[in-house]
Amino acid sequence: MSKELLNHLIESTIQEGASDLHLLVNRHPVIRVSGQLVPLVKQPQLTAEDLKAFCDVVLSADDKSLFVENKEIDFSYAFRDEVRFRGNAYFEKGNVGIALRLIPRKIPTLEELHLPLSLEQFTKKQQGFFLVVGPMGHGKSTTLASLIEMINTSRSEHIMTIEDPIEYVYEEKLSIIDQREVRIDTKDFHTALISMFREDVDVALIGEMRDQETISSAVTAAETGHLVFSTLHTNNAAQSIDRIIDIFPPGQQEQIRLQLASSLTGVFSQRLVPRISGGLVPAYELLIANNAVANLIREKRTHEINTVIETGLEQGMIDMNRSLADLVRKGEITAENAIAYSPNPQVINRLL
Repeated sequence: MSKELLNHLIESTIQEGASDLHLLVNRHPVIRVSGQLVPLVKQPQLTAEDLKAFCDVVLSADDKSLFVENKEIDFSYAFRDEVRFRGNAYFEKGNVGIALRLIPRKIPTLEELHLPLSLEQFTKKQQGFFLVVGPMGHGKSTTLASLIEMINTSRSEHIMTIEDPIEYVYEEKLSIIDQREVRIDTKDFHTALISMFREDVDVALIGEMRDQETISSAVTAAETGHLVFSTLHTNNAAQSIDRIIDIFPPGQQEQIRLQLASSLTGVFSQRLVPRISGGLVPAYELLIANNAVANLIREKRTHEINTVIETGLEQGMIDMNRSLADLVRKGEITAENAIAYSPNPQVINRLL
């Protein structure tokens, strides 16, 4: 019965076009549609037994043991070969809670995501380090998947993804694609990255850079002939560069600064903003790492990078405030939401 109930709730999530499904004890199931939480009040409130039974469905025996030990766990769950979910199980007030994020089977294109086609330039490079950044739940994984799929359909490369858990599943086209899941296929991100140097990999997607060792290996890989894509939970390009450098002890910061200056190709920051007509639309910032940007990184002047972006329109750079203002002018979003999502509301007030 528990699997049937879970299947029914997942079907409702898909039918309603929701991005997330939340399952909690003594509450109705809740879905997130266009950024808003919507309780499924026609469904009964869930019991502790329901949540434990759901865990039996979505977690392997090994995952269940780790969940009991660590009190939370990331996992992936495939539903009838229709969609996949990235999930997290956790405890709250002594009960189990589950959050499921829907991952469509089809990988959308940049056009379908309403993202700038200029991002394609970063898929054509033979080596370098490209970051997609932004808050949790604002489409970073989908953007990265679209870029990887662009490589998969355009040229013959050995692509490796290192994820926790695996999200989008790629169908091999022109490229060979290996997808490795932390804990199942490799011990951790750092171990998989070190191993990658011996596996004739051309392109790497690192699901998340969580620690100094992973970041160091990723930047080194980008310096030594690999094209590396990854993500950070940061707000913009300047903050992302500072975060990478600051994670290292003072004695190593100069070295990573020099490596980053020579390997970084760009940083793309995105936000999903409520659309007037319904749904969400992306606003974004794009830093293209030219010689001027490399010099700013080397000279510890990352605070000037925002100015480079604002004045770099002719070179293809995109400023977040201008992106938001353009969406207002096109009638896509309200001025109020543009101000709410702006990194500098005073500036956007002038643009509007």
